[in-house]
Amino acid sequence: MEHAAATDAPPQQGDRTVIALVDDDRNILTTVSIALQAEGFATRVYSDGEAALGALMHNPPDLAIFDIKMPKMDGMELLRRLRERSPLPVIFLTSKDEEEDEEAGFEMGADDYIAKPFSLRLLLARIRAILRRSEARRPQDAGELVLDEPAGEVIERGRLQMDPARHHVTWDGRAVSLTVTEFLLLEALALHPGVIKSRNQLMDAAYPDDVFVDDRTVDSHIKRMRRKFRSVDSEFAAIETLYGAGYSFTDG
Repeated sequence: MEHAAATDAPPQQGDRTVIALVDDDRNILTTVSIALQAEGFATRVYSDGEAALGALMHNPPDLAIFDIKMPKMDGMELLRRLRERSPLPVIFLTSKDEEEDEEAGFEMGADDYIAKPFSLRLLLARIRAILRRSEARRPQDAGELVLDEPAGEVIERGRLQMDPARHHVTWDGRAVSLTVTEFLLLEALALHPGVIKSRNQLMDAAYPDDVFVDDRTVDSHIKRMRRKFRSVDSEFAAIETLYGAGYSFTDG
């Protein structure tokens, strides 16, 4: 098991997917690391956010799991600073389970949120789901996607342009940085302008592996996505809420 001081390991340890764990609870670090290694993952562990930040920037893993309440630098601040430079998939694993804490995590750009105490089986399922979604966005895997348009083809809807192969989004020519989950939700809406997509349909698009996700998770992602677009266009209103039904995209 790799500890915070060992920051010079190669991004890939052999052919294994690398998961970084950041938590000040050494029991959690040990338990989760052992479970992940038993499933074939390589792990790196860090006991605080300050120690983890440089390593995550310099030598990114494939996915990271952050606790929120940590000394020196908490998980929220760690994710905020990480998001300034990296779209690395991140799961929050935390004892803070209030709805506002979950929403704040998604606002910071987390891809998922699991409250303690947690099931290792659930955690593994969420990790695999996010990794599959991340891998699907890579150019070499674009041919494996099942979309309503040719895989990898740029999607243009009015002022919106989405390039699935490069995970690149622009609105009226200005770049908008989306997480993998946000990209998949927007893609599901943009592929069918004007069509109402229920929360269940959107969850299937972003979480296609029968992983349980609360309705409010989709709402939180949509809210954050709107704010990102409004940061480049204060009048952005292309993602519409149909109360009791779901969401739709209009390219008008």
